[in-house]
Amino acid sequence: MRRSREHVLTQVLTVAQTRAAEDELIASGISVDALMQSAGRGAGEWVRRIAAGRSVTVLCGPGNNGGDGWVIAEYMREHGNPVNVIAAREPATGAARNARALYRGEVAPAGPTLAGDVLVDCLFGSGLTRALPDDLFLLLTGLARHHPHRIAIDMPSGLDSDSGRALNDGLPDWTMTIALGAWKHAHFAMPACTAMGTLRLVDIGLAQQAGAARALCKPAIEPPAADAHKYRRGLLGIIGGAMPGAALLAAQAAQGAGAGYVKLASTTPLSAVPAALVVTTDVTSVLGDERAAALLIGPGLGRTDAASRLLTQALHVGKPTVIDADALVLLRQGMLSAAPVILTPHEGEMVALERAFSLESEGLRGHRAMALARASGAVVVFKGPDSLIASPGGEVVLSARASSWLSVAGTGDVLAGTIASRLAVHGEALRAAEEGLWLHAEAAQLCGAAFGPADLASAIRPALAECLP
Repeated sequence: MRRSREHVLTQVLTVAQTRAAEDELIASGISVDALMQSAGRGAGEWVRRIAAGRSVTVLCGPGNNGGDGWVIAEYMREHGNPVNVIAAREPATGAARNARALYRGEVAPAGPTLAGDVLVDCLFGSGLTRALPDDLFLLLTGLARHHPHRIAIDMPSGLDSDSGRALNDGLPDWTMTIALGAWKHAHFAMPACTAMGTLRLVDIGLAQQAGAARALCKPAIEPPAADAHKYRRGLLGIIGGAMPGAALLAAQAAQGAGAGYVKLASTTPLSAVPAALVVTTDVTSVLGDERAAALLIGPGLGRTDAASRLLTQALHVGKPTVIDADALVLLRQGMLSAAPVILTPHEGEMVALERAFSLESEGLRGHRAMALARASGAVVVFKGPDSLIASPGGEVVLSARASSWLSVAGTGDVLAGTIASRLAVHGEALRAAEEGLWLHAEAAQLCGAAFGPADLASAIRPALAECLP
């Protein structure tokens, strides 16, 4: 029986890793021509579905991405779809020349004003490191203006595959991007991911690559055991501070994310407290509770000396802990114990942490998160439009771009509470970070447009329900 490739197909590869994976396949006896046919015909099926009988224009460059384009064009022709190919440059590789020779359809003169229904970009794909030359940039953007539906193959031309950086200003956006063989980092990175439209992947048989990042996937969450009770399901202690609303939001999210018992320590009066939420003014009753499975500190904590003492006290307990918001700014080297810890910084908090741990605040987001994870020994959830997770063990997990409606105050508190709840359930830091980040993004999708943080917290429960068997 063929082993499932689901795990392999979550890997996210650099350009160098992709080439190494392709070389492995070729060394095993699969020819470059066969790989191109597999990739091109797999992508062609997606193009055929989008085209639905409408005219297709395939823009082919000189390399193997252009060769994929010739295969796609022939696949469309075989299925009776009107198709034209524009050869922006003549094929320059053996496999691309062979694919060109197998195409039996029309080749249109190269010009930016050719109109059609669906444009397929096979100009350069992944691996490009310099800006498109002026003539090809004008050709690509002109064709994009004259085609209402646009599909990029592997990577939209003009983007850096490893960083997500735009190599030209004014590049077009795309209806769909079809990754070939494996996801690339730019599929998940800003600003590239904003222009890619729907993402699809064609499997060509690449093997798992050592050190590869992976895409965040929907978690499989089991319901409580038949004999479960509130403490066995996980007691989460939340330490509030000067701004109690933030900790209350985190507690509301935590109640929907699976913890059996949520206990909030707040020295400031609270209003509209959920009936099932236990609130106390005695911080030591939360920190000293032996039944507590995990702690959350940071949302609304403040940055005073008293807040710093609270953070030190909480970390001294040695429980699995999520550190968020103000607590991230107060954190210093030497404060963390051997207990599992999850740090959840946004960009500004990340800079503060990098300063505290003597790290450089430069480079790609994944590299920065990994450096902090290794220096701190904690799992790092680096928040933003292109959120990602890094673990001290070297794992990097990339999240698809979430709803831009999350850009409202309080949603980070909801994320912290969701992650902390999952940490209280099972105590595994990396797993809790992945589950919490996915639930948070899914809850945003369920909320739709213009939601507030309380709406988001309420949507965590139905998001979790989607993960149950």
